[in-house]
Amino acid sequence: MRPTIVFFLLTVTLAAAFPVTQKRETLDIYAVDVEGGKATLVVSPSGESMLIDTGHIGEGAARDAERIEAAIQDAGLQQIDHLVTTHWHRDHVGAMALLAKNIPLREFIDHGPNVQPDPPIDTFLQAYPQIYAGSTHTIVKPGDKISIAGLDVVVVSSAGETITSPLPGGGAANSYCADFEKQSVDKTENSQSIGLLISFGQFRVLDLADLSGNKEFDLMCPNNPFGSVDLFMVSHHGQPGSNFKVLVHAIEPRVAIMNNGTMKGGQASIMETLHSAPGLEDLWQLHFSLLSGQEYTSPGMFIANRVDKLQPLVPVAAMPTPSNDDPLPPAAIHNGPANWIKVSAQPSGGFVVSNSRNGFSKNYPPRSR
Repeated sequence: MRPTIVFFLLTVTLAAAFPVTQKRETLDIYAVDVEGGKATLVVSPSGESMLIDTGHIGEGAARDAERIEAAIQDAGLQQIDHLVTTHWHRDHVGAMALLAKNIPLREFIDHGPNVQPDPPIDTFLQAYPQIYAGSTHTIVKPGDKISIAGLDVVVVSSAGETITSPLPGGGAANSYCADFEKQSVDKTENSQSIGLLISFGQFRVLDLADLSGNKEFDLMCPNNPFGSVDLFMVSHHGQPGSNFKVLVHAIEPRVAIMNNGTMKGGQASIMETLHSAPGLEDLWQLHFSLLSGQEYTSPGMFIANRVDKLQPLVPVAAMPTPSNDDPLPPAAIHNGPANWIKVSAQPSGGFVVSNSRNGFSKNYPPRSR
């Protein structure tokens, strides 16, 4: 056999055994629709990936796994390098076991033990060691970093604790601290949420999962540890109990993305806080929120998914927020096609946000800090 043929066959064999990581120029972020749960895929220019949460437990798990896998395929990935489970709630862990069967998950990251007993979560956690068996399992604390080439990923909150020293660009006094009113103590897993600051050159993203109000205060006061950010992944699906001005107004995001559902998130008080945030240019939503009405919602081109059953008329006024004695009616289980919101960022700080439902995209040029 001629040497050139041997060399060609050897090259093909090695390429199959060691697939080359896909190169790209942008940091890509997919906000995946998991019906008011959370699943955010982060793909660095080096091709390394981080998946933040995996949607719902129960009937929605297969649906959410399929939608997450569609984003993974669109990104051209063969594996997930880091899976971050921000906290142990049903709408954040659901599709994990199914994903682990279908795609390699190299590292499992969480905050440690569950603090809020819940039968479905307790059952899930019994099986959790089997899911991450053969992979790396890491418990993170504030100040830790998740190693992704080309990115700086800092853990800013975990297990009820927050960073205590400012990060580059932060440290100035936070004028919104004085008006914050302490909330009742949150003993749920929301208060334990892993929060991340992701930097790619001048572009910065803040994602605090479902971190609750008092923890926002602990993180942001008396000094703002971040300064301004370009993208804010709205906390707690856009629900009250999070997203206070002490956080949202202090970080002055240019763009916010809300992973809400049709009947989950988008209440008037939160929408007012978001839309009045200094420097905010646009709020993008994964769903139209019936709780917002037309009064508070974003324009339709900024919304990835509409209501399941189109209505001829939508009230202008926001739907009243139900009390604890009048819980929200169950949201419709939307099992049909779903759309994501995608962010593609440059190290200069400029970025593009696009809506896969209608093809609408908007360019945000770099801003001076």
